[in-house]
Amino acid sequence: MGQFLQQLINGIQLGSIYALIALGYTMVYGIVRLINFAHADIFMVGAYMGYFLAPVMAKVFGGAFIPTIIAAMLITGLLGFIMEKLAYRPLRYKSRLSALITALGVSLFLENFCALPFVFGPTFRKFPDLIVAKNIPLPGSLGLIIDNVLLLDVGVSVVLMVLLFWFVNKTLIGKQMRAVSFDKPTASLMGINIDVVISTAFIVGPALAGAGGILFGVTYGSLNSPSLGIWWGLKAFIAAVLGGIGNIPGAVLGAYIMGISEAFATSVNSNLGYGIAFAILIGILLVRPSGLLGKFMPEKV
Repeated sequence: MGQFLQQLINGIQLGSIYALIALGYTMVYGIVRLINFAHADIFMVGAYMGYFLAPVMAKVFGGAFIPTIIAAMLITGLLGFIMEKLAYRPLRYKSRLSALITALGVSLFLENFCALPFVFGPTFRKFPDLIVAKNIPLPGSLGLIIDNVLLLDVGVSVVLMVLLFWFVNKTLIGKQMRAVSFDKPTASLMGINIDVVISTAFIVGPALAGAGGILFGVTYGSLNSPSLGIWWGLKAFIAAVLGGIGNIPGAVLGAYIMGISEAFATSVNSNLGYGIAFAILIGILLVRPSGLLGKFMPEKV
């Protein structure tokens, strides 16, 4: 029982980071029906921004974590806006295949550009110690242990997700985003600026991925190369599909299921931990292709 609960705790921590990445996938897809493969590389940029900005923030503000995560979110949000403006907006009314190929091209560009020696480089980097890790034994005879990094990961993710739900459901631009997601032509006829709504999605989603990058650096303590976003982005995308791509609560649910499943699978065998994501993807596509909380949407042909 102690081992079971310990892996459950580890899975919740992992799922919290996946959730921040998956939300970006699902927000963009929910509005423009585009799978933004470059989103994984924005997560990577957020992690590297934490590496470079943390020492500066520590000198300027005294404390590094909160200023660093805010700065990383601003930078990745700006990167998402530029990406949408330059790469995706010219193809908005072209075929979906064109946009999909462009997304792959943007992803490859970001990954290889950041790998250049004068940008981030392919070298291993130790992430700055934004907080001092401390183990916290839980009372009881099961021997459960958590640490303040886990509490930080879960706490920051929950706060950001609550703010996102408030933004989408209570603000004017959030309501416009829901309207555009439901029926873009009708929303346009009602006076909603489609360009502003789409740009907002491309700002908010990457900003959350940037926050996820900071939490990744704090949790694992190192950045091995600019390709680090590939696996994390792929698993977060599968989590979004599992919950129902385009559904915000579904992305969160899928991320935690993914994190918990991976934690338990990894405790059995590390290779099984890598493969569990694809097993989940195959299973959900066979049983419920629309996802756990997604709705089947027939299309007229």
